[in-house]
Amino acid sequence: MRIEFFFDCSSPWTYLGFHGLQELAADTGAEIVWRPILVGGVFNEVNKSVYEQRANPVPAKARYYVKDLQDWARAYGLSIGQPPVFPVNSVRAMRGALVAIERGRIAPYARAVFEAYWRDLEDISQDDVLARIASRVGFEPDAFLRAIDAPEVKAKLRANTDELIRRGGFGSPTFFVNGTDMYFGNDRLTLVRRALARS
Repeated sequence: MRIEFFFDCSSPWTYLGFHGLQELAADTGAEIVWRPILVGGVFNEVNKSVYEQRANPVPAKARYYVKDLQDWARAYGLSIGQPPVFPVNSVRAMRGALVAIERGRIAPYARAVFEAYWRDLEDISQDDVLARIASRVGFEPDAFLRAIDAPEVKAKLRANTDELIRRGGFGSPTFFVNGTDMYFGNDRLTLVRRALARS
């Protein structure tokens, strides 16, 4: 059983999905296939209405958004605040996720990035923040920062983003069960669990 996890750490719903996915994989024995993307690249291609919704929010929906997010955060025992830099340019952090995959440290790296941005409200676009994250998960910071600038890492992030679009995705988090069965959103993990039980 395999769950592909297309994700960008700049989304609070993806932070929730990340935590729920860890529990799900532990319970079911499913393999997580980590697929870092740039969600802004997805929006630019297939979901530009996101920008209009941000610019002109429906007041009642905006109030509910805040409540809904905090309800989910409590359910997972997480602290999610409002970062002063939002949306954030997550490109370097997400390239870092590819480096972390290569080095077998993706889960602790992703957790550290999510916590830095959504709990500690740090600007994950900044190299000094990424250097601290790298050190926290056992990487040498200067070598890590050099690695995320490698052409092949940049190309892989673009390729993952393009692949999600080709496969019908439109945001983060997106999950694929066993290759073709797509689910979007942290609140679809119950359906992912049922799909795994059928496979």
